[in-house]
Amino acid sequence: VAICAPGGSESSYIDKELIESLPALKVISGFFVGYDHIDVETAARLGIRVGHTPFVLDNATADIAMTLLLGSARRIVEGDRIARDPSTLTYPGYTFLGEEVSESTIGIIGMGRIGTKIAKRALGFDMKVLYHNRKQKTAEEERVVCATYVPVLNELLQQCDFVVLVAPSTKETYRMIGREQFKAMKKTGIFINVSRGALVDHDALVDALKNGEIAHAGLDVTDPEPLPRDHPLLAMANITFTPHSGSATHVTRKKMLDVAIANLIAGVKGEPLLYEVPETKMQS
Repeated sequence: VAICAPGGSESSYIDKELIESLPALKVISGFFVGYDHIDVETAARLGIRVGHTPFVLDNATADIAMTLLLGSARRIVEGDRIARDPSTLTYPGYTFLGEEVSESTIGIIGMGRIGTKIAKRALGFDMKVLYHNRKQKTAEEERVVCATYVPVLNELLQQCDFVVLVAPSTKETYRMIGREQFKAMKKTGIFINVSRGALVDHDALVDALKNGEIAHAGLDVTDPEPLPRDHPLLAMANITFTPHSGSATHVTRKKMLDVAIANLIAGVKGEPLLYEVPETKMQS
């Protein structure tokens, strides 16, 4: 009567065929915020509830975005390899330089809950905060994080030293970052993605990194996950990966598990879910 599902990946798709094969199914609950790996239209049509775990992972995901930003800017992974290399007899010094984070400009694409958390962290580094969103935030919301709205995406990209993608995965945002967008960025620019891999054209990212259109990238998500082991991005020095681990802390995963179980039990009992996706909530 219930499915408890992990976050979105090729191995965890819950499609129409699976849902329709389970006539007693009442609820799908899992450890995720984005639910593009679930056929919610079929679930809604059949009266099946879908629960997810928003809010509880906002801080951890904002932290991983800043981790990738700092690690990319200061070339932490490259530096670690140099320090460990048995052939390293002297450190590179002035030949191994990164980008300044403090007092730089960050552009956040998708100023929702997580985007706002990232903006708050950026203020700790005295960064100028620009953002692009479907709708402009209120004056008070902008004031709290000292953020300036930029309605045209490419204009934001042209101004920023760091671009952080944290938009939701929808039909409208699919491949929203491609060749045109990378060309609009500064050559010293650093691109970070903690949303979904499908929002980025990875072939365009390969070319942008190879041709020096941007300096570095940091990805917590890719499309597919993981990338094929022979994918050219994996061979590049100027990109840093984490394995879709934005929420992967002991505290946050425990909170997600608690919410997922609460949703599961409520769905089986026919009670309101703690957090239900809007597509199925309208049908409940």
